[in-house]
Amino acid sequence: MQDKLVLNKCKGLNMKKQLLAMALGLTFAVAANAADAQYRLVIHGGAGNITADRFTPEQQAEYHAGLQKALLAGNKVLASGGTAIDAVKAAINEMELNPIFNAGRGAVFTNEGKNELDSSIMDGKTLMAGAVAGVTNIKHPINCADIVRTKSPHVMMATKGAEKFCAQNGAETVDPKWFFTQNRYDQLKKAQEKEQVILDHDGATKKKTANAELYIDPLMYDYKYGTVGAVALDKDGNLAAGTSTGGMTNKRYGRIGDSPVIGAGTYANNKSVAVSATGSGEKFIRTSAAFNVHSRYTHLGENVQKAGDAVIKEIGDIKGTGGMIILDAKGNFAFPMNSGGMHRGMIDSKGVPMTAMFGDEQLRHFKAK
Repeated sequence: MQDKLVLNKCKGLNMKKQLLAMALGLTFAVAANAADAQYRLVIHGGAGNITADRFTPEQQAEYHAGLQKALLAGNKVLASGGTAIDAVKAAINEMELNPIFNAGRGAVFTNEGKNELDSSIMDGKTLMAGAVAGVTNIKHPINCADIVRTKSPHVMMATKGAEKFCAQNGAETVDPKWFFTQNRYDQLKKAQEKEQVILDHDGATKKKTANAELYIDPLMYDYKYGTVGAVALDKDGNLAAGTSTGGMTNKRYGRIGDSPVIGAGTYANNKSVAVSATGSGEKFIRTSAAFNVHSRYTHLGENVQKAGDAVIKEIGDIKGTGGMIILDAKGNFAFPMNSGGMHRGMIDSKGVPMTAMFGDEQLRHFKAK
């Protein structure tokens, strides 16, 4: 599968190079130099089969508005001299409250009809990181992950233990019913109906094992990876990254993807990059995707665009799909992906939120009607 990477107007990329790229059928990750910016925040709201023909103008407006709200929340922190970590949390908190994203209030349902939430966060200055997996009553999983980072000697906590620890240390808890949204529940039912048709079809599953349903490609559900994430560079030159998700529709047996795995779905290091990923989690774990970007940037001298391109290609080579947001300590950023699109956005010290959805769409400032 050919990688589809977003082309943005970049300093140093002249028209001749653009025409050559078009002739070769290539596109590029967004890569911008932030020498004139005091800080920068880059976010994503998930990748997947996100193409213009699948979203009404009203739905597109809703996503742009949701991304803008998250960008402005993070920008408020950075503009006042706040840390990259706090900006990441502020942006993700907004998306965790927005049911159009697969995180927090908009989390998808497991096969048992539950919402199980995963999240992680990392400070590029200290390399301190925190993560939680399978929590069911934490209103803001990203905040819970940060509590693990700051209040414990551990990196990851899971399920009831994570819930208890975070609640004892100030995390806001809610009744699990708070996460219910009718749209996500309907998606679960449709997924289960479609899966049963495949399992019952002659020759569709020769194994007929107790776990036959695990071998069904989740992409058959018209799956959209609605995981949310943010990476930030603050005025002090520090990087941070965070990711939050409701996981995979119809997932079973406590499945956990890449979002809470440091080095797979999230990574930040002031010496290199901050990364947040979204996509087919198992493939991002197998390629250590986020850390892989750091390694290529650090040891091979590749820029954010080239490093991201290479890692997404590795994921594609093992039939994985999705995308990443990447930001380096100089303010350069990229949106590599091999999916139809990715909800994404950027804001810097100019204070103008720029957003995009589709693979061939450039960042723009969306003005609500």
